[in-house]
Amino acid sequence: MDRNRLKIETILAHLSEYGDVKDPYGASHMPIYQTATFDLKKQGDDPYDYTRSGNPTRESLENVLSKVCGGLGTSLTHTGLGAVALLFESTLKAGDEILIDKDTYGGTFRLIKSYQDRLNITPHFIDFLDYTSVEGKLKNNNIKLILLESPTNPGLKIMDIERISKLSKKYNTIFAIDNSLATFASQRPLELGADISIFSTTKYISGHGSVIGGAVVTNRADLLEVIKFTANAQGRSQNPMDVHTISLGIPSLPIRLKAHQEKALEIAKWLEKNKKVTRVVYPGLESHPQYELAKKQMTYFNGVMTVDFISVEVAEEVVTKTLLFSEKCSFGTADSRIEIPGKISHASFSEEELSEIGIKPSTVRISVGLEDASDLINDLKGILGEQ
Repeated sequence: MDRNRLKIETILAHLSEYGDVKDPYGASHMPIYQTATFDLKKQGDDPYDYTRSGNPTRESLENVLSKVCGGLGTSLTHTGLGAVALLFESTLKAGDEILIDKDTYGGTFRLIKSYQDRLNITPHFIDFLDYTSVEGKLKNNNIKLILLESPTNPGLKIMDIERISKLSKKYNTIFAIDNSLATFASQRPLELGADISIFSTTKYISGHGSVIGGAVVTNRADLLEVIKFTANAQGRSQNPMDVHTISLGIPSLPIRLKAHQEKALEIAKWLEKNKKVTRVVYPGLESHPQYELAKKQMTYFNGVMTVDFISVEVAEEVVTKTLLFSEKCSFGTADSRIEIPGKISHASFSEEELSEIGIKPSTVRISVGLEDASDLINDLKGILGEQ
C-alpha cells in the first residue's frame, strides 16, 4: 500500500500517526505538550526550545493539515481572523494593493479597513463573478494579493478558483483562498491553483463551538518561509491546549460534513416552497446560479444557507422565536445557528455595502447543525406555517 495515496478520511482517522511527530509512548492521539520551554540537553537534532517557535502538539496537526490540503507547510494561529492577519503581514507592505470580493466576511472587511487607514494598503472591492472586471483590475493596477472566499459569507457565491488562479499567475499576483466554509475535506484550493489556503478552525474543523483558531497553508516554499518567520516573530502561533481541542473534532469531519449537507438540503428545499420566503441561496440547490461549478469544486455543500423573507418582521420573528436555532455568530457547529448578518457577523458593513452584495434587512443566515432535520423543520413551521 502506498501511504502517500491514502484518502483524506483515512489520514484524518489516523491523525497522530500522520502528524509525523514521534511520541515516545506511541499515544493514539498526540498528547498535549503544555509547556513554555524544552530542555535542549535532553533532545537530539533539531530540538524544540520555546513553544511560540515550535511545539510537538502544534507541529503534529500542522503536518496533517499540510498533507490533506496539498501544501508544503502550515501555521496554526490563535483565531481565524489571526490567520487572515498573518496572511496580510506576511505578504503585504505599506503602499501595496489587494483585490478582494465585495462579499467578504465582516471581520476580514474590518481588518482590511484598518490596514487601509494605518498602512496605506489599497483594497479594490469587486465582484469576482465578473471575470472581465477581474482581469481589468489585475492588468491596470499593481495588485500584490488576491483574497477570496468560496463559498462567500454570507452571499454563498461560488468562485471559479482554477480560472482565477490562471489570472493570478498571468499577472504575477499571490492568490489566497479563505476556505472556512468549504473546508479541506470538501474543497482543496491549492490543488486548483491557489498559492495559499486559509481557514478558521473554529468552524467545521473543530465542529463543536468549543474553541477558536485558524490556519494558513501554502504550497510555495518562498511564502512558507516568510509565513513561519512572521508567525514566530509576532507570536501568532496557537497554544497546545487549543490545538488539542481542535484536533478532537477532525477525524469525524467528513462524516459531519455529509450529515450537515443532507439536513441542510432538506431544509433548503422546504424553505424554497414556503410562501413567507422570497429566496433561498444554498450551493446544493439546483436554483443556485453556480450550482454546476459547486458540484465540480466541492465534495460537500455543507450546512450554511442564506434566506430572504417577505419582511423584516418575519425575519426577526424567525430569529428570535425558533427554539432549536440559537441566535449566535459563527457556523459549522453541531447546534443550528441563525443570525441577521447586518446585526452580527457583518455589522461592520454599511446598509449600502450590504445591499451591494445582496443582503437585505430581511436576510437571515442559517447554519444547519446535526439535529434531526424534521425537528428543525417543525421548529420553522411554528413561525412560518405550513407550505
